Amino acid sequence: MSKYFLGIDTSCYTTSIAVVDENEKLMFDSRQVLKVKRGLRGLRQSEALFQHIKNLPILFEKLASQVDINKISKVSASNKPRNLPESYMPVFLAGTSFGKTIAAMLKTSYEEYSHQEGHIAAGKWSAEMLDIRDYIAVHISGGTTEILKVCEIDNKFKVQIIGATKDISAGQLIDRIGVMMGLNFPSGKELDKLSKNGVLGKIKLPVSTEGTYINFSGTETHVKRIIESRIYNNSDIAVALFECIYKSLFEVIKNSCKKTKINDVLLVGGVASNSFIRDNLFIRLKREGINVYLSKPHYSTDNAVGTALLGLNGGRYSE
Repeated sequence: MSKYFLGIDTSCYTTSIAVVDENEKLMFDSRQVLKVKRGLRGLRQSEALFQHIKNLPILFEKLASQVDINKISKVSASNKPRNLPESYMPVFLAGTSFGKTIAAMLKTSYEEYSHQEGHIAAGKWSAEMLDIRDYIAVHISGGTTEILKVCEIDNKFKVQIIGATKDISAGQLIDRIGVMMGLNFPSGKELDKLSKNGVLGKIKLPVSTEGTYINFSGTETHVKRIIESRIYNNSDIAVALFECIYKSLFEVIKNSCKKTKINDVLLVGGVASNSFIRDNLFIRLKREGINVYLSKPHYSTDNAVGTALLGLNGGRYSE
């Protein structure tokens, strides 16, 4: 009988459940984006936790109607943002408590991994990186913009942060600008759509990088002034914003590859699903002799597929 592996992820803005089989075939993948009132720039942890608690039974009921849950041999859940001692967010309690309950009910094993490890695992699986064991993972999302040196040794992820943003993340910058424009939160998809009608080069935004680190707060201030001036339309502002983010990331990724002498780069996280940023990074980095692996957009955003894969590999990616 085939074995299934259940993954659960309850991030700040998405409830996710996924199942893979023992051959890494995706059997089920369902997500529910948390609701944020228009005009707000996010959710309190308590509100996000409440929505996860409501969403998880609904997603699991859907899973049970499509997949034989008796074949589930392991349950895995995301328990924190990153695999660091000080990394903690209450939202992940919803997934871990639900996962433990399901594992006890099915009388199967249970494991926990970080949200970031799940992004890396899903990205690598989606991009079909195969046997590459040393690479740079660029995690760009709503709460994180980090350049990670990843080494897989003795079937474990060894992750070292070698670069990041010093202030706000790329995702925070995108969402803050989107909300200023009157868009829904999170704003990435709407801004991406707007940018396709923008004229590239009309607006030049400052790029502030130093080695493998980025500053985005100055960009936010600059764009805020442009929006308030009402001189440019939102499409031109959106494409200029994405150009600034892509150029900033290009510089720090290039510097990270030089520093580590590693030329394989994996892009993961919600911002990595942005068409302008991913396409331009791929072209520019390729010219520098850097191999870029792009997680499919659907698996770049928050999902539980990576968490399920981590469970399948039995701790392969966890230190």
